Amino acid sequence: MSERQMRRLTVVDHNMRLYCKDANRKSIYPIEKFTFLGYEFRQRMAKTRTGKYFMSFSPAIAPKASQAVREELRGWRLHRCSDLALEDLSKMYNPVIRGWLQYYGRFNCSVLYRTLRPLDYALARWACRKFKKLKHHIQQARRWLARVSRRESKLFAHWQLVQRHGSMMGAV
Repeated sequence: MSERQMRRLTVVDHNMRLYCKDANRKSIYPIEKFTFLGYEFRQRMAKTRTGKYFMSFSPAIAPKASQAVREELRGWRLHRCSDLALEDLSKMYNPVIRGWLQYYGRFNCSVLYRTLRPLDYALARWACRKFKKLKHHIQQARRWLARVSRRESKLFAHWQLVQRHGSMMGAV
């Protein structure tokens, strides 16, 4: 190993070196990604204006932040709120969902879609408990929810972002 390569790999206690690997940088280094303020910066696939794909160094929601969001969703226990209407659930939880979308959705929304997908599943479970005809029919409940999300896309904040199929169930 050359002296130059050794200098690159040297890690000082408080000054760790990071290598931002993208389309123009091909070398291999011990640290090629990092997490900062809930975002994970790492190599990701990106698309040019002409439609060609390339590797870019870009941020998206970090795995720990994504896990925290999913745990928060699980803690809401939406399926247990069958005494409330869909509009009431929307009023209760939309400010939090909107905050997540505004903060984590700034860069690379596709990773955030996967994080929020359990929210639609929880709403489908809520519909199964709310309506007798949907009891034990989770797929019918998901289709019903997709129709509602197309009809009233402003009801939940995450429905407004996804134009494909009108809900996040078919996204990404």
